[in-house]
Amino acid sequence: MRRRDALAFVLATGAAPLALRAQSTKVRRLAWISGSPVAPSDVWNEFLAGMRRYGWDEGRNFTVENLRYGGDSERLAATAAEAARGKFDVIIAAGTPPALAAKTATSTIPIVFYFVGDPIGSGLVANLARPGGNVTGLGGFGAGVHGKMLELLVEAVPRAKRIAVLVNPLFPAHTTFAADAAAAAVRKKVALGPIELRSPADLDNAIAAIVRQKPDALLILSQPFLFNLGPRMASMALRQRLPAISPIEHVTQEGLLMSYGPRIVDDARRMPYFVDRILRGDLPGSLPVEQPTQFYLAVNQKTAKAIGVTIPPTLLQRAEVVVT
Repeated sequence: MRRRDALAFVLATGAAPLALRAQSTKVRRLAWISGSPVAPSDVWNEFLAGMRRYGWDEGRNFTVENLRYGGDSERLAATAAEAARGKFDVIIAAGTPPALAAKTATSTIPIVFYFVGDPIGSGLVANLARPGGNVTGLGGFGAGVHGKMLELLVEAVPRAKRIAVLVNPLFPAHTTFAADAAAAAVRKKVALGPIELRSPADLDNAIAAIVRQKPDALLILSQPFLFNLGPRMASMALRQRLPAISPIEHVTQEGLLMSYGPRIVDDARRMPYFVDRILRGDLPGSLPVEQPTQFYLAVNQKTAKAIGVTIPPTLLQRAEVVVT
């Protein structure tokens, strides 16, 4: 009986849920800086599910305060300063501008970023393997992604010879992204015409420039505020019968012709790993930044028909998502 009882005890404690290891009398506080509300969303659901796998239950041993700046860059610094004053255990930053603002606001509170285009080029970290300081997370499109976007656009619309590129000269990552696209343009023998889009307030001017230039197609370089501009971008492209590609899948769901890029929910599934490690005592600077390993092609066939584009069957076969 003693041997059986001892074995039962070992099995019970060995199989104990991770939640037992996360038990603490202290409720840990997380700040989540974002342009729009995080919840309800797939990102929020995936994050909570991941935290539960590590033994963290919202409301029991951790809480989240969503600090929103509404996509307004002028409000962002104040929002980050609010997070720094709040003495949170971890700050989660949704995208490059919030991560940079948080890094400026505090050098002591751990910061976990996600869906960042270029962690090194933007100045968030000096090294992906050894980020150092109080910042780490998930991000980086990797070399060649924006070039691949251009190649896919040309494959979908072979007649396209003049391609407009929406670019933000104030966004450091766009230097790399634009160079990537330019190299692909040389290979595909197409001409690129840059059109500036520095903020949501500039969208009308950018659209007016597109109408004047009458390009054959449009390449949209990634930047955070595009998430909220998706419907307007898709509507403009439809009105102008303009084939366009972005790295954001939901914009294709809203009517843009194509997208190619990572999915934000993949970052949300992985983010609890970083938060858990930090809450258990690891320094953020010792946790390597992780880049996306999977990219998804989405094609809106309904839009293709509306603007008179015939997507090659070979391209449709490679798409993870086809909107009909």
